[in-house]
Amino acid sequence: MNTVDVVRAYHEARFRGDVPAAVALTGTPFRFESPMLRFDDPAAHLAGLPDFLRIVTGVDLLSELYGADEATLVYDVHTATPVGTQRTAEHFRLTGGRITSIRLIFDATPWQALHAAVAG
Repeated sequence: MNTVDVVRAYHEARFRGDVPAAVALTGTPFRFESPMLRFDDPAAHLAGLPDFLRIVTGVDLLSELYGADEATLVYDVHTATPVGTQRTAEHFRLTGGRITSIRLIFDATPWQALHAAVAG
């Protein structure tokens, strides 16, 4: 599979909650970074996905940019939380046709406030 196929398949698998399919598209080594979390294991990174998807009401893909071994997706995640809609950019690096790095970029401020309120 080429970069477009791999990244689209990962994005679609993740937002339909298919953790095994998403993990199968990752390689070794693997690194995930976001404003709130870091993981070196794709299964650990996706372990919280079912809980996250419970609050997601929709995803609108706004832009896709592809290179030979990298991609950037920009999308809105609509949630049933006070956060509402979260604009997100996600940068992928691939090695040997597998995702080895994901950098998720978003404003974490409303999520931190929500987490603090819930942890209370």
